[in-house]
Amino acid sequence: MISASPADTPTPAKSPGRIGLILEMGLMVAVLVGTKLIFDQIVWKYAGPISLAITLGLLAIITARRGESWSAFGLRRLKRWWSWPLVLPQGLLCMVGILAAGAGTAFAGDALGLWSIAEGEAGVEARFGDIVGNLPVYLGWLALAWTSAAFGEEIFFRGYVIDRLTRILPSAKWASILAVVISALGFGLVHMYYQGLRGLIATGLIGLALGLLYLGYKRNIWPLILAHGAVDTLSFTAFYLDLDI
Repeated sequence: MISASPADTPTPAKSPGRIGLILEMGLMVAVLVGTKLIFDQIVWKYAGPISLAITLGLLAIITARRGESWSAFGLRRLKRWWSWPLVLPQGLLCMVGILAAGAGTAFAGDALGLWSIAEGEAGVEARFGDIVGNLPVYLGWLALAWTSAAFGEEIFFRGYVIDRLTRILPSAKWASILAVVISALGFGLVHMYYQGLRGLIATGLIGLALGLLYLGYKRNIWPLILAHGAVDTLSFTAFYLDLDI
């Protein structure tokens, strides 16, 4: 089963009403976008990680005041001993989803004449081009890959957004799937500024795949964090070694 029942969703200690959740999400999006626009003028390359860190910091304050556990966002405590060994194969399946969505978008768009496979590399080169042969920069981006990208993006776009949307949307079987679609669209949009249309579609499809797997894993986010970090590590290592892949 892909969809999760209401019983699968942890109930916070002080659960706000639907209007409160809508206002909260509006605030989170405003902070995420607003701080991104501000830091774009100062440190463009790192504006995304900084804005996400500020947004998650605000979320931590709000949830702490309510006494809400972050298990609602997928940070589940794995109580059974066999749950830990399952994280690795589940993470590998997530990696397959990420790589298939990225490669599939590139080749499908090229075949349909929407873009060339090389198109859209200018923004990626502008942001990550100085990694080539530069060990300190490479290690710095690896640190951000595991903290901001793997942990931060999965907590926000999969854990937080899907949790809040399933609470806001009417109780129905399609609510969880719609929440995944909306979160995937948001995930694609935040990568569009330097990856263009191809990046929007590719990361949107990646978000869709990860969101469905997140529900399939009963909202356990650890496999997604592992996969996201591993794929970004492979990408940055390819940049560092100047591999043409």
